Amino acid sequence: MQTTYYFDHAATTPMHPAVAEEMLRIMQGTGGNPSSMHAYGRAAKQLIARARDTIAAAIGSKSAEIVFTSGGTEGDNMAIIGAIRAMARKGRRHIVTSAAEHHAVLHTCEWLVEEGFSVTVLPVDEYGRVSPKDVANAMTPETGLVTIMHANNEVGTLNQVLEIGWIVKDAGALFHVDAVQSFALTEYAMSESPIDLMTLSAHKINGPQGVGALYIANGTPFEPLAHGGSQERKRRAGTENVAGIAGFAKAVDICVNNRKEKQHLLEHLRKEWIDKLSRLEGVPIVVNGHPTDRLPHIANISFIGIDTETMLMNLDMEGIAAASGSACTSGALERSHVLRAMNLSEERLLSAVRFSFGLGNTMEELEGAAQKVATIAARIRTTV
Repeated sequence: MQTTYYFDHAATTPMHPAVAEEMLRIMQGTGGNPSSMHAYGRAAKQLIARARDTIAAAIGSKSAEIVFTSGGTEGDNMAIIGAIRAMARKGRRHIVTSAAEHHAVLHTCEWLVEEGFSVTVLPVDEYGRVSPKDVANAMTPETGLVTIMHANNEVGTLNQVLEIGWIVKDAGALFHVDAVQSFALTEYAMSESPIDLMTLSAHKINGPQGVGALYIANGTPFEPLAHGGSQERKRRAGTENVAGIAGFAKAVDICVNNRKEKQHLLEHLRKEWIDKLSRLEGVPIVVNGHPTDRLPHIANISFIGIDTETMLMNLDMEGIAAASGSACTSGALERSHVLRAMNLSEERLLSAVRFSFGLGNTMEELEGAAQKVATIAARIRTTV
C-alpha cells in the first residue's frame, strides 16, 4: 500500500478525534431545535451558548459579538455586504481592499461594484503584504469599509492589521479582517483592538467543515443578509448547526490549550522541509512570502524550471497532497492571483507549490516525502 502524505492543511485540516467524538455524542442524542421552548430545545440552545462563550474567550470578545456562520466564505460575504450597506446609509459607499485577498473577499467586492459601490484594490509588496501607508492614502470621506486579511492563505505572510486598523478607525470607517488562516496560531484581544469584524472558520483548525463564526463588535453598523428568523440576535436567520458549532468550540478549546506547542512543531516542520528540499541535487527552489512575518505552517515553494501543474500531478501520483494556491480555485487552470499581485518573476510564478503542515504530520514523514520530490523532479527533467 502506498504511503501518503497530507501537506495541504491550509486548504482544510483533518478533524481532531476529540472534535469528532463531541459531535457524534450530540448527533446521536435526542436533538432539538435551539429555538424551541421545550427541554430538548433549551438543551440545544445551551450547547450553542457554551460554544459562543468558548470562542469569545479565545479572541477576547463578548459572547454577544459572535455570530455563527457556515464558514469563511459566508463570513466574508456577511461582513463586507452587511457592513457597507449599513455604512451606505451614512453616505459611505467606498471599500478598500488588497489584490492578495481571498476570492471570498475579492469576488464580493467585484459584485458590489455592480451594485453601485466603489472599490479601491491596493497593491501588495513582493512578500504579499499590504502597506499601512497605502491604506491611509486610499481613505476618503466616502470610505465605509476596509477589508484586509490577517494572514495570506497562499504564502502565509502576515499583514500589520492592528496598525492598519487604527488608521481605518481614525478615518471613521469600519475594518474587517479575514482571520480564517491565522486564527489557530494567533492570540487576539478584540476588546482592545480596532477590528470591527473578523471572519473565522472551523475546518482550518481541525474542526468540522461547514461552520464558522463572524465577530461583530458591539455598535458596529450592520445589515443582515439572511432573513426569516430571529436566530443569532437577528443577524443570521436559520436553524443553527448545533453539532457543528459544538465541534467548532471543541476545536477552539484544543487550539487555545496547545497553541505554543503547535507553533513550535509547525515551525520546525516547515524549516526541516525547506532545508531538505534545498539540499536536493538538481532541484533549485525559491521560497515565496515573508521570511519572518508569516505563519509557521505554510511553505510556498517555486521549483524553478518545473511547471506547477506538472509537479502537482506527479506529487499526487506519489501520494503527496499539496496545492497551487487557494483550495477554492485550485481546480481551475488560472495562475495564483496572489503571486501575480506580488509581481514575482514568471519562472517563480509558474512553478510555485504550496505545502502546509498540521495535525498528523511528523518529522519522519518529511524524509520520505523529500526523496519522492527528488525522484519526481529528476523524472520531469528527463522528459522535458
